[in-house]
Formats: sequence, structure tokens, C-alpha cells
Amino acid sequence: MFLMPGLLQVGCYYFFSSQVRRSVVYGNQPRNRLDLYLPEDMNEPKPVVAFVTGGAWIIGYKAWGTLLGRRLAERGVIVACIDYRNFPQGTISDMVKDVSQGISFVCNNIASYGGDPSRIYLVGQSAGAHIAACALVDQAIKECGEGESTTWSISQIKTYFGVSGGYNMVNLVDHFHGRGLYRSVFLSIMEGEQSLKRFSPEVVLRDLKYRHAVSLLPRIILLHGTSDSSIPSNTSKTSLMPFGVPVFKLN
Repeated sequence: MFLMPGLLQVGCYYFFSSQVRRSVVYGNQPRNRLDLYLPEDMNEPKPVVAFVTGGAWIIGYKAWGTLLGRRLAERGVIVACIDYRNFPQGTISDMVKDVSQGISFVCNNIASYGGDPSRIYLVGQSAGAHIAACALVDQAIKECGEGESTTWSISQIKTYFGVSGGYNMVNLVDHFHGRGLYRSVFLSIMEGEQSLKRFSPEVVLRDLKYRHAVSLLPRIILLHGTSDSSIPSNTSKTSLMPFGVPVFKLN
């Protein structure tokens, strides 16, 4: 009850603000849509955040980014909230493909909305952080291959911010099962136990055959609250440590 005024305010902004461009089409699959949040002052090209929401791979939706979009737009940043197919409409490879297409749309079209293509930042939260990281790693590997067709480049992303994400699915199966995302469902989302390593960015990047792909990645900053119980905070810490990345605790 106490949340209703705030929810109504956010809902009114989302549906009626002239600064919001809802459901911009970026692909031909269901849910291939994104929302754009534009600053009022568009006199010069603006920095851009491409945001991938969380939702346990099942209930993610682009509108979950409304509050972030509004606050950043008020500070002169364009925000693109990328929607993607959820399970059971799609499995993890579909989600990664959708998000990659959404990133491609932002990289190649944001200038027409007043964005600065040289200042694009990718942000993912929770399951969205995992999907966005998979899309980045997949793109880096493609760029290392010969004859791979790509529609965007890792070099177009200045920084990746992963918020409360999980990057090693092999180590998280039991944790999610205990939290109610049962093993059978989670493995269906991840396309079977044999695919867990493939969709674990931490595991993939430890493989020596992908050393060149690692060198292509943009700056990566992982943020994780230590009280998070949905995905333990040490998952972000252990993802960074093998690569000699410093870990800081902010009080």
C-alpha cells in the first residue's frame, strides 16, 4: 500500500512521458524491443547506457529499468533498456542472441536518437549481468575467428558494469536450487548440464585458447552487495581474481 504512490508515479512516467520511446524494434523475434529514455536537453550528443535487466532468466522485462532510465536521463544520459526472450519462450542461447542484437542496434543507431556512439556503456543486473557478459564474451570470440560475420564490435563498448551477477553457472546450480530455482528448471534454461561451462563467462575466459578474446574485452567493473542472497557476492569476486583484477569493499 505504501509503495503505490511511487509505483503510480513511475508508471505514469513510463507510459506518458515524452522522453520515453517505448518498444523500439531491434529484431524480428518476440520481445526484440527496447525502451529509450532521453534527456530533455539534447543540444549535444549524449553518453549512452545499454541496460539489460534481471529476472532469473524467467521474468525479466525492459520496463524494470524505468527508474534507472529516468534518473540517468535527468543527468544527461540516454538509456536503452533491452528486452529479450525469457524462459520458456527461449533458452539461454536465445537470450544471449537477443541481447547481442539489442547491443548491435544501440551501437549502430543511437546517433539518430542523439547518442554519442563513442560513449556507449553496457550495464547488466543479476541474470541480465550474466546474459550481457555472455554476449560480450561471445562477441569477442567471434571477432577472433576468421570469416565470422558481426554487426557490432567490442571496441564500441567503453565499459561493462555487471551488477549482482553470476558468471560461473557450474558453481551456482545448487545455490539456485536451494533458492527455489530448481535444478531441472535451471538446467532447461541453460540447455542442459553439458552447456553450463559454455555459458559461464568465468570458465570460458580461463580457457587458454581464448586468450586473445580476453584482450579484446572492454574495461569490466563488477558491483555486488555483500548481503545479496539471490546470487552470492563472492561469485563476482572469484570471477575477477584469476585475472589479477583488484577487488575493493566499499563501506
